[in-house]
Amino acid sequence: MRLFSKIWRIGIATEPLLAGDPAAVEIGRALERRVTRLFGRALAIRLVDAGSCNGCELELAGLASPIYDMERFGLHFVASPRHADLLLATGPVTRNMEIPLRRTYDAMPSPKFVVAIGDCAKTCGVFAGSYAVVGPVASVIPVDVSVAGCPPEPSDILRGILQALDRRPSGSHVHAVHG
Repeated sequence: MRLFSKIWRIGIATEPLLAGDPAAVEIGRALERRVTRLFGRALAIRLVDAGSCNGCELELAGLASPIYDMERFGLHFVASPRHADLLLATGPVTRNMEIPLRRTYDAMPSPKFVVAIGDCAKTCGVFAGSYAVVGPVASVIPVDVSVAGCPPEPSDILRGILQALDRRPSGSHVHAVHG
């Protein structure tokens, strides 16, 4: 009873959920159409943190939040690169992550899409010149699209994914075998 009494006294203590970015919803719908046309199913995404500060990962986590809800657009993260259609890479590639990043890319079935997320993935950002950094993601694996920002907004990440998928001709349907 004390708990209910306390709840009654305090009332609602959370902030209301704001409406999602209408532009992000339009990008998401465009992504959903493109993914369905290319794959006929959901897009499987593998994330590799190649040495980031985790700012980009926070924004990527935002894609799964109630505001963006990437699952409703047919996008989902997978644990194995063998099941992935698209690789998202964040951060500059550190010496310890060069081989795991390359192996992840090699383990993906063709066709492969790669999106480098954030300034560090593209130029090494503030980590440029560090003894621990091999270079940007494109120096280790082929990159289709780089998304600028430190960190980029979730809607910009969605735009980058759409741009990468748009690199494939419209009429082609991807026939990838996952197993």
